[in-house]
Amino acid sequence: MQSASRQPRGQERVITANRQTSWAFADAFLAEDDALHWARERARETGLSPVSPGTGSALRLLAATAEAKAVAEIGTGTGVSGIYLLQGMRPDGVLTTVDLEPERQQFAREAFRAAGFAANRARFIPGRALDVLPRLADGGYDLVFCDGDRAESLDYLAESLRLLRPGGVVCFEGVFTDGRTVDSAAQPVEVLRVRELLRAVRESAELLPTLLPVGDGLLCAVRRP
Repeated sequence: MQSASRQPRGQERVITANRQTSWAFADAFLAEDDALHWARERARETGLSPVSPGTGSALRLLAATAEAKAVAEIGTGTGVSGIYLLQGMRPDGVLTTVDLEPERQQFAREAFRAAGFAANRARFIPGRALDVLPRLADGGYDLVFCDGDRAESLDYLAESLRLLRPGGVVCFEGVFTDGRTVDSAAQPVEVLRVRELLRAVRESAELLPTLLPVGDGLLCAVRRP
């Protein structure tokens, strides 16, 4: 009985290691071009953590699957996630991206231009997301990507439900919070808010959700028709 009880634990450790290796492989599966490398370098210089290549490619896939023409992004950063979103959107699509820091948005403008996107493909709005989002059109967006203040996650969710058309997609970056989301130790407010967000999305009758293990966790949900 003792050896039988030990074996499953050993198997679990092997499976966990294999999964971690597989996740790392999946996250680095697709190579990035010069524009993305440039945007990542600007992010490092400004102390930001942009989405991983795996997260970016997932966003690109979702934008393409939704045939997105209008996308709203909370957290422009230096343009890494924006490039991926634009790559997946329709050729006539417009990305509306919001950030508190105009200086970061200037980096994103340069990155988008280097990636080959015309200036009219992106609309940059500086300001606090919860001040800007109420000014955007109800039901006017195919995808909303949230990579802003985690403490405001539930507010972003409420705004996203208003902004999305039926069948539209909402995504939240960083929901693993570097492993703290599932850590039983006392956690800061931003982690508690992420836990509330996960419960709200999972239990919402309006949403069809999934949680993707890419980057630091990408929570996605389709607004039911």
